[in-house]
Order: sequence, then C-alpha cells, then structure tokens
Amino acid sequence: MKELGIYVHIPFCKRKCNYCDFISFQDKDNCINKYIECLKEEINKTIKLSNYKEYTVKTIYIGGGTPSYIDSKFIVEIVNEIKEKFNVDKNAEITIEINPGAVNEQKLYDYYNVGINRLSIGLQSDNDELLKTIGRIHNFSEFLEIYKIARKIGYKNINIDLMLALPNQTIEMLENTVNNIIRLEPEHISLYSLIVEEGTKLEKQLENKELTLPNEDTERIMYHLTRKILYENKYIQYEISNFSKIGYESKHNLDCWSQKEYIGFGLASHSYINMERFSNTTNIDEYIANIQNDKIEENYIIHEKQNLESQMKEYMILGLRKINGVNITEFKLKFNQNPIYLFRIELNNLVNKGLIEIQENNIKLTNKGLDFANIVWEEFI
Repeated sequence: MKELGIYVHIPFCKRKCNYCDFISFQDKDNCINKYIECLKEEINKTIKLSNYKEYTVKTIYIGGGTPSYIDSKFIVEIVNEIKEKFNVDKNAEITIEINPGAVNEQKLYDYYNVGINRLSIGLQSDNDELLKTIGRIHNFSEFLEIYKIARKIGYKNINIDLMLALPNQTIEMLENTVNNIIRLEPEHISLYSLIVEEGTKLEKQLENKELTLPNEDTERIMYHLTRKILYENKYIQYEISNFSKIGYESKHNLDCWSQKEYIGFGLASHSYINMERFSNTTNIDEYIANIQNDKIEENYIIHEKQNLESQMKEYMILGLRKINGVNITEFKLKFNQNPIYLFRIELNNLVNKGLIEIQENNIKLTNKGLDFANIVWEEFI
C-alpha cells in the first residue's frame, strides 16, 4: 500500500505570540465546538470522496495554533476519527504540539491513552524575560513541570522547540538555554531563527525601536555554536533546523522533505497528493459554512499541479534541506534521470559559490550553504 501522512490544524490559542503569523486565533473560543465537528466531518467526507483507503497512514501531526489549548476530549475524538476511517499503521508516529501554560497532566494522560506517542513542546528559551518579550504565556519553571509530568506518564519521544536571534538575546543566553535543555535529554531539538513576519506585533515593536535584534553575524555565530554544542552531545543534525538522537528524527517532517504524500485537515492545512499541492481556506467562517452545507470542495485552494520538471526541481529543494542532501541513486530511481546532468548549470553555480558539494552519491549543502540556503533554493525555482 502507498504511504500517507496526515496533518491536523487546530487554530486556537490562549494568546497569540508577538512573532506569530500562523493562521490562529486568541478570540474565537466560541467557534471551537463547531470547528471540531466540522473537522471530523471533513475527515469523514474526504475518505468517502477519495481512494485514501488504499493508503497506510504512517504519521499523524496535530499542529496549530496551540492544540493543547482546547479540551483534550476534542483531540481524542479527532485521533479516533482518523483511526476509524483510515488504515493507520500500528507503529505510526503521532505527534501533538503543546505549550506550557496551555496543558496539564490530565490532557497529557488523555493524549497518551489515545495513542499519541510524540510531544513537541514550544519552549523557545529558558530565559523568562525573553519569553515575556516575545509574548509567550509561560515561564521556564512551568515548562520543566510539564516535561517532568510527560516523562512520568511514559512519553519516550519528546521534541523541544528553541529559537535564536530573539530580541535582546545574547550568545551567552542562547548557550545557557541549549545546555540546560540538553541536561533534560529530550530525544529531539528544533532550533529556529526568528523571522520577523509582516503584520505581527514584533514587527511594529522593531519599527518603533522598542526592541532590537542581534545582527546577522551574531545570528550566524549563534547557529554554528549551537550546532557544535548539540553535536558534542550526540544530537545529530538531519535537517537545517532539526537535531535528534539516533532513531528519533521526525518521521512526519522527513516524509514531507522526501516529497511523500500527505493530506491536511482543518483550516489552512496543506496537502500534497498525486503531484498536486492544495490547501484549505484560511477563513474560519467560510471553512465551517462550506462543510455544514456539504460543499467541502469549496474550501480547497489549488496552489500547484506539478509536471515532471517542477516535481524534480522541488525534490532538489526539499532534499537539500536535509543534511545528507539529495541521494543521487534515489533521484535516478524516482525520476529515471541523473540530477548531476539534469541540473548541471545550477549545481555548477552553487559549487563555485561554495554552497554545495557533490559527493559520490549525495548532493549536499556546505556549512556556508547552511547560512545561505535561500540562495540555493532560488537556483531551482
């Protein structure tokens, strides 16, 4: 059977972070019940209108927003709905994003009992002042308590999200955060550079000079220092922003970067099926109304219907996100073409700039390429 990943979007938050531009809401709690009913109906209708019964679901990822903000009974209902309608592998990786300040022991028990086996905890920093500056709803002590409870319950696969280049963050602050997290021995650590998105509260604060960010040189030092510390502590970098102990790579994300198929449920969720990329509407009222009126197809927005050329270019872009890069043999097996010849002009340009290296069976980013990955992507767009 073909393999499939499932993404579920929960767009509700206790409070929106200052840097966040995701489709999420802090003021629509009155929509939660209707939204969950519509989401379950979307799952039910989608399986009836498609051939997804021919797939084996290998991963389920529940993201947001803040999935742990809503009542855990809704998460249980969603997971059970997916398991009832789809052929879910008994060893499927099932992840939920949680935030300290929006989760408790009972919720963690409920997730565990329904089969969720991976937690992704949004921490960002161990510095309470930095957390307050970026609008997080928790402090470090609350995170530690939730982490301790999760381990007691039995979770054996936990990711912790960290951010670098935060306002007023120093190299020493970041180093302290990373070392404190390593002592907890999580299986996975995600490390993201802060991106100032248009229309966010953070953008306005920077424009008004209320806050300042580390400069680009400092950001690069932060990134490479963190990579070094994680490597020395046996965390393997397998993608630009992701590090794990051996065997604990995020299967859901790796499948996406390997151009495998996935279906999204919920507001603004994205899907990739049969060389077509599409998403749901970002308007929550429209999303609910279309499902209630049996017009589920009107929620879909088609972004791309790939041809072979665009599929191969995308495969290169996604593959170069991974530290091991693009496997030449796997490319040949998938497309029956040699990427070294097919993309000889682009690859030669990138090699000359020192951004990639071509090994015996892999095309991969150099350390310099990790810093300027956006330039690499542009070669293939």
